Amino acid sequence: MLNTDIVIIGAGPVGLFAVFEAGLLKMRCHLVDYLPQIGGQLSEIYPKKPIYDIPGYPSVLAQELIDNLLKQIEPFKPTFTLGERIESIEKKAECDFVITSHLGTKIAAKAVVIAGGLGCFEPRKPEVANIEKYENGKGINYMILDPEKYRGQKMIIAGGGDSALDWTIFLSEVCSELTLVHRSESFRGTPDSVAKVNELAKIGKIKLYLNSNIEALSGNEQLESISIFNTKTKEKTTIETQHLIPLFGLSPKLGPIENWGLNLDKNAIEVNTEDYSTNIPGVYAIGDINSYKNKLKLILCGFHEAALMSHSAYKYINPGVKYTMKYTTVQGVNEF
Repeated sequence: MLNTDIVIIGAGPVGLFAVFEAGLLKMRCHLVDYLPQIGGQLSEIYPKKPIYDIPGYPSVLAQELIDNLLKQIEPFKPTFTLGERIESIEKKAECDFVITSHLGTKIAAKAVVIAGGLGCFEPRKPEVANIEKYENGKGINYMILDPEKYRGQKMIIAGGGDSALDWTIFLSEVCSELTLVHRSESFRGTPDSVAKVNELAKIGKIKLYLNSNIEALSGNEQLESISIFNTKTKEKTTIETQHLIPLFGLSPKLGPIENWGLNLDKNAIEVNTEDYSTNIPGVYAIGDINSYKNKLKLILCGFHEAALMSHSAYKYINPGVKYTMKYTTVQGVNEF
C-alpha cells in the first residue's frame, strides 16, 4: 500500500499547485487522476489553448502552464497514479484515510484533497441529426488539441463562452476561413475577448453569426457544410467548412464522489471558505469541484484555495505543532 501525507485527487493545475504549497510545509503528496497523463483538462482538452488570466503571464499556453507547474514542484518529489479513478474513501482512524481506485490500488494518507475539476465529464453536443456521422475524424471535434491541424483550412466554431472566444482569436491567424456561430446576441466571455472578436468580425478577419443555431450537417464521408438558422430574421444560411468545433462546455458528472458522504450542491462539493474543508474532517475540496457563495471558476482562484487548504491540512495532520510562516523570497524553496 502506498503511504503519503496528502493524497490529491486530480492532477490538473490546481492539484499541482497544491503540491507546491504542501511542500513548503514539508508534507508529501501523491496525486491520482483518471486521465492517462498529468495536466487534467488543460492537457487533455486544450493543451495549446492560450490562457490570459494567470498572474505574471499576459498569455500562456495551457500545456506550458502545466509544464511550469511541474518544474515548480520538482523539489518536493510528488508521486503519481494515473489512469485510475478513485472509487472510495475510508476513514480508518481519527487522522488516517485509505483511498481505493477502481483497479484496486490502495493509498494511505493523513488528509485527502479533492481537486477533480469538473469530475467526470463529456462535451455538450448540438441537438442536430446525424452528428455522430461526422465525429471521429470526419469533421466534428469537441476539443482542439493541435491548432496546426487547421492551418489554411475552413473552420466553424460554435459557442459563446471564453473557450470559443479565445480559440476564435487564436485561430483567426491560422485558418483560411473562420466562422463563429453563437445562438445568442451576447457572449458569456470576458469583455476584452468579446471586444477582440467583434473587431475581428468588423475588419473581415472572421465571419460572425449571432442569434443562430446549427440546423443541419451535410457531406458524404467528411463534413462539407452546415446550415444555420437565425432565430431573429428567420433566415437560413449554408456555410462550407471542413471542420466544426462545438464548444458548448462540458456536462459534469461527479461519478463515485456522490457516494463519499460529502455535502453536495448539485455537481459540486460544499466547502468552508476559511480553509476549503468539507463536512468530513481531513477532506478538502479545491478548484472547480467545490461550491461556495460567490465562487469563481478560475485557475487563479483554485491556486488561492490550495494555499489556504495546505495550511489547514498541516494543522490537521500535526495537531498542536506550532508552525511559523516563512516566505520563499527569504528562504529558498529547496530549504523548506
